[in-house]
Amino acid sequence: MRLTQDSSSGLNLIRAHQAGELKVNDTLFRSPIIVSSSTVQLSPTIEEADALTAAHAEPLLALDPELVLLGTGARQIFPPRMFRARFLAKGIGLEVMNTGAACRTFNVLIAERRRVVALLWP
Repeated sequence: MRLTQDSSSGLNLIRAHQAGELKVNDTLFRSPIIVSSSTVQLSPTIEEADALTAAHAEPLLALDPELVLLGTGARQIFPPRMFRARFLAKGIGLEVMNTGAACRTFNVLIAERRRVVALLWP
């Protein structure tokens, strides 16, 4: 799937997503990433969302989000309770969906100037 949006705002936008690849602005990624309006960083190498631990929430929380999107690849995979509990304890929303849906949602929320952070598996 190809996504196209105006990049004149200076915000990170997810420009394309296909199996095994994510394109943020003009940079292609083939491993999990953490992305916010101003930051893109490689995520720790984790095979799937069901392997996330409470410690994996910390880099996401450090970006001060109001909402975290978890894009788990081609299918929706819910992370362990301990990972989800870190966001609940801080009053931060966590939405789990497939990566295509997470990419579309991220771009809409960034355009609305919301403080959203996404952890995405390509």
